[in-house]
Amino acid sequence: MTPNFTVSLKNRLALTYALFISLALGILCFVINLFAGMFFTALIKENIAEKSREIVQSIGSQYNAGGMGFDLAAVEAIGMHFARDGYIIAVEDSGGRRLWDARSCDMQCCVDAINSIASRMEGRFGMAGALQKERYPVNYGARIVATVIIETYGPFFYSETETNFLNSLNRLLLMAGIVLIGIGVIVSAAISRTIAKPILTAAKAARVITRNYSGNTEPKSAYVNIPDQYKTRELAALSRSINTLAGELEEAERRKKQLTSDIAHELRTPLTCLRGNIEAMIDGVYPADRERLENCHEEIIRLSNLVQDIDTLTALEWETITLNKTEFDLVKLLQITAEQWRPAAEEKGVAIDLRTRETVITADYDRLKQVFINILSNAVKYTDEGSITVTVEALNERRGCIVTIADTGIGIPEEDIPHIFERFYRSDKSRSRSTGGAGIGLTIAATIVQAHGGTIEVKSGKTGTAFSVALPRVPLTK
Repeated sequence: MTPNFTVSLKNRLALTYALFISLALGILCFVINLFAGMFFTALIKENIAEKSREIVQSIGSQYNAGGMGFDLAAVEAIGMHFARDGYIIAVEDSGGRRLWDARSCDMQCCVDAINSIASRMEGRFGMAGALQKERYPVNYGARIVATVIIETYGPFFYSETETNFLNSLNRLLLMAGIVLIGIGVIVSAAISRTIAKPILTAAKAARVITRNYSGNTEPKSAYVNIPDQYKTRELAALSRSINTLAGELEEAERRKKQLTSDIAHELRTPLTCLRGNIEAMIDGVYPADRERLENCHEEIIRLSNLVQDIDTLTALEWETITLNKTEFDLVKLLQITAEQWRPAAEEKGVAIDLRTRETVITADYDRLKQVFINILSNAVKYTDEGSITVTVEALNERRGCIVTIADTGIGIPEEDIPHIFERFYRSDKSRSRSTGGAGIGLTIAATIVQAHGGTIEVKSGKTGTAFSVALPRVPLTK
């Protein structure tokens, strides 16, 4: 099995930046060296041409117009001086007769100069060449009195001074490149650390979150909160996301504990009642008459309904229930549901008013009935005076319809509205256990509506609550 080697993000970023900077500097140095070489070569060629003109001018100045011709001693001094620099000079008169030749004067000096130049150019710079000969006329007035022949190593050559200058320049560029690469590595490490640090902090926070909420027995850490102080948009978004996740999980943990407490309470109340009644009848304290047995039966029904609601909600959330879709008049369903709760409402002096018109949809009749039963039961339960109004607004063929059930009850506090569709959620102020219910009716209603591809919303103030259920003409396939 091949080992799985991993590299830390910080090291990977540092290496990437360092390689990028090194490559960029390498390309930059190459380009600088290329263009510098081109300009320097052009300058050297111009210097050689300028030096050749200087030689011709110097030799021409040794011409005696009085008939004596050239001062050959001076020409020799000039020729041997420049021969040491690699300029092999010869002078011919206008008839082609050789007046002076550096090779004839000192062949060894000329050979040594050319060999030194060839060795320097081929050995240090890898430039092979050969002697090149140029002829320059020497004018006196309007006539040519001689020709200067100059042989040099070609196509060009560097003098010792120019060679030392190039070597110094190359060393400077190399040192500058090394220094810049070092600076680039340091900058890369700093940048990678700046980028990796918040990610590592987020990873650490994620591990803490996992340990806190994974259900293990390890001691839980304090609430996770990453400082949101990053100037980079993505890193700031990452820290906010982790903080939001930690907050939601913290709230979920609190709600889970509350859920456990709520379920325990919902089960404890009927079980306590059953146990007390049964033990009293066994001990002979209470007679096993019809009234006592009916009380026990009511508590058993309450337990059964609670278990059935939890089972229904679980099945809906896991999408294991298939919708039994049929075409029916939604208004008739609402009328039947309203009639079920009308006696309880009239007993409290609350009227149920239906403002509807025929609206045919395709949906699961029984599931939608359960939705409106749950909403109407809450409306009747929390409305002590006034009325409950049920309206149906038919929309276009694509959007379906909206059913609104509005009451004039005690309302829902604003801080509780975002949570009322969560399982076992009840506001301690407005939806206490004294009114009964397990706190999952609205969760079931919302899940059924969503399974149909619809939405459910609630609006409430200090008095009155309105639930709006939007349904499509045909539900999603389930």
